[in-house]
Amino acid sequence: MAIHFFDVDHTLLRSSTSRYFLMEALRRRVVTFRQLRQLPLEWLRYKAGRARQDFIEIAVKRLAGLDLRVVEELARVCFEDTIKANLYREGLYRIDEIRRRGEAVYLASSSLTILLEPLERFLAVDGSIASVLEFSGGTSTGRLSGKALFGPNKLEAVRAWLEQRAVAPGDLFFYSDSYTDLPLLAFAGHPVAVNPDRFLRREALRRRWRILRWRETLGGKK
Repeated sequence: MAIHFFDVDHTLLRSSTSRYFLMEALRRRVVTFRQLRQLPLEWLRYKAGRARQDFIEIAVKRLAGLDLRVVEELARVCFEDTIKANLYREGLYRIDEIRRRGEAVYLASSSLTILLEPLERFLAVDGSIASVLEFSGGTSTGRLSGKALFGPNKLEAVRAWLEQRAVAPGDLFFYSDSYTDLPLLAFAGHPVAVNPDRFLRREALRRRWRILRWRETLGGKK
């Protein structure tokens, strides 16, 4: 039976979970602009096709010292106030269609599990594979528990997941917008480029992968 994995940021969601989360954290003065000063440079690297493999580790350092309950509450409010309205309708229709066929749906994201939990509940997906923010004694250490699921690490995590369940790569559908997911897209039996960046679009056209354009969000933005 087919298994469908969806990237989240810029695929199901118009922007990124971390951007919406950090904007909410700034509004509530949980973090400061000074703490985040390096992140715009890393974002420019990403857009230029030169993303650093340790990009996620750099970002989560800014969350050191935050209380687990504060992060969970920020994630909940962020989802209800911002993320939900910025989900693509076409992505939600696709997930509903898959579920009606009785096929499984999972998220595969470099984002943090704690930020994805409200989205998982809303979508009623079967689970997710994502980066895990480390907490000690209820406080963020500013590190990850395990690897950031970015680039080749996401492929490694999904491949291990499939092997544990004896699922063949040929049964895997993977949906993503980003060139950083090229390793997993190339591995999947059914790669789908959704609103691809220019690097992924070029590769998708060359390999004749399916390309989808999702435009309308739940909030009506296009």
